[in-house]
Amino acid sequence: MNDIIDLIDSKKPGVTDSDINLAEKELNVALPKQYKELFKLSNNAEIGEWTLFPIKDPKNVKRTWDDIVRQNKEVRDEGMANELISIGEDGTGDKLCYRVTDKTVDIKVYIWYHETREFEELAPNLREFIISCSKGLDED
Repeated sequence: MNDIIDLIDSKKPGVTDSDINLAEKELNVALPKQYKELFKLSNNAEIGEWTLFPIKDPKNVKRTWDDIVRQNKEVRDEGMANELISIGEDGTGDKLCYRVTDKTVDIKVYIWYHETREFEELAPNLREFIISCSKGLDED
């Protein structure tokens, strides 16, 4: 992820392995390697129109309180399939997600549409999602 960090709009400080491990424990899943690598570089990254939910950072609780755990446990949309874990949003109600099967998180990135409550694959992995968002910005 170091080689594509420049494609990310925000450069907020990353979190530690310990912070990531705590979030995984609270969500009862193992997050994909690329996701963890990104969050060690930049927490709460903005990628195109998407903002990834932060991982709670004890050094910056005020800015990371609305974290991935809260988004999936406390304010989760009732219509979202249980197999999805929401990792970000675009401000319209649609969510960026991973799909969970037996506590294993698929590396594919999905979009969940809040209006239809359906989801579809957006990218084969987080790295490709970031690259595709970057290309979309270049075309504007």
